[in-house]
Amino acid sequence: MDYLYEQNAVNAGYKLICGIDEAGRGPLAGPVYAAAVILPLGLEIPGLNDSKKISEKKREQLFDVICEKAIDYSIGIATEKEIDEINILNATFLAMHRAVEGLKTKPDYALIDGNQYSKIPLVTEETVVKGDAKVMSIAAASILAKVSRDRFMLQKANEFPQYQFEKHKGYGTKLHYEMLQEYGPSPIHRMTFLKKLYGGK
Repeated sequence: MDYLYEQNAVNAGYKLICGIDEAGRGPLAGPVYAAAVILPLGLEIPGLNDSKKISEKKREQLFDVICEKAIDYSIGIATEKEIDEINILNATFLAMHRAVEGLKTKPDYALIDGNQYSKIPLVTEETVVKGDAKVMSIAAASILAKVSRDRFMLQKANEFPQYQFEKHKGYGTKLHYEMLQEYGPSPIHRMTFLKKLYGGK
């Protein structure tokens, strides 16, 4: 994990490089989140890694460090209704666009986790497969997106306690499917993800 990709962009003449990652493409419920983060080049953040590889407690600690030390950061979402309307891929891109739009410091280069370009206006993009384990600014974005989404789902666990969102965060676990069979969908479920259960209605 280093700043090689960011440094290469600077060497190519770009000035402000942001990392972008998403959280929540796979769950059956809740929004998809994306984060855009601009880090000071060379900033060391001990323990920073792909958000999926570290504990919830460590992610919470890193969240605060990233927010404090980043040049700028922003979090964007696309709602479950938008996911149903435009599909999860386009909703993910929408969340990424909103994250970049929310930055007060406008980047001219974006490093995006994965292999698909999101076509952010006025920004040159580079995709990096497994970028959340290779690129510092993408790893930072993965932490912000994941923690923000988890916090949202914990709030919804209080609102809809019967689904036990605090245990699965909306992902399609055995428990989650059992709760769906018992109680039916909630207002935050993605109906296009539940076609086998409800015919997408």
